[in-house]
Amino acid sequence: EVKLVESGGGSVQSGGSLRLSCAAFGHIYSAQCMGWFRQAPGKEREGVATIDSDGSTSYADSVKGRFTISQDNAKSMLYLQMNSLKSEDTAIYYCAADPFRCPRAKVDFRYWGQGTQVTVSS
Repeated sequence: EVKLVESGGGSVQSGGSLRLSCAAFGHIYSAQCMGWFRQAPGKEREGVATIDSDGSTSYADSVKGRFTISQDNAKSMLYLQMNSLKSEDTAIYYCAADPFRCPRAKVDFRYWGQGTQVTVSS
C-alpha cells in the first residue's frame, strides 16, 4: 500500500511558476511508475507527466517545455515544476503511482493522492 500526499498548489498569475510536491508513504517499492494528472471543472482527468523508476519521463503535449517532473527517491518525493503557467492550466492536480513500469494508462494507476488546487489568473 502506498499513500500519496500532494502539496504546493495555490493561485498564481499567468506566466508565473509553481512547484507541486508529492510525498509517498508506505511500500515505496510499489511505486515504479509515478505521474501527475489534472482535472479541470467539467472535464475529464488527464495525464500531465509521468516518470519511470529508471528516470525516463513523458509529457502531455500541452505542457511540454513548460513543466518538469522529477523525483527524489531518497526522500520518497515526486515533484512537478510548472513554469509559464496559463489560465488553461487551472485544475486540481493529482499525484499517482503504480507498481508496474511506465507507460501506464490513467485507469491503471493504483494509488492516488487527494489532489491540490492550482488556479492561474490572466
